[in-house]
Amino acid sequence: MSAFMIATITVKKPEKFGQYLGAVQKLASLYNAEVLTKGKMIRNITGGDSTHAQTLIVQFPDIEAIDMLFNSVGYQSLIPLREEAADIIMTSYQSN
Repeated sequence: MSAFMIATITVKKPEKFGQYLGAVQKLASLYNAEVLTKGKMIRNITGGDSTHAQTLIVQFPDIEAIDMLFNSVGYQSLIPLREEAADIIMTSYQSN
């Protein structure tokens, strides 16, 4: 059953974020991840706290693939770069 990772992002250091994104894309390909869409927020329709300007939606074959990626040694080594490059909230969802 497909699973999705949705990231909301505020880039702090564009060059560092580019490095992080390139490394994550290589790792994610090992887990059959596919970027479905990415975009910038135009407006907050319903109100509330929506501080991140960008969103990324990635599809994985299943929730286990998401867990394997984010628990991998390779990804764990990227966390300091991620934290320097951007403020990111990542959530996972499973298809019904």
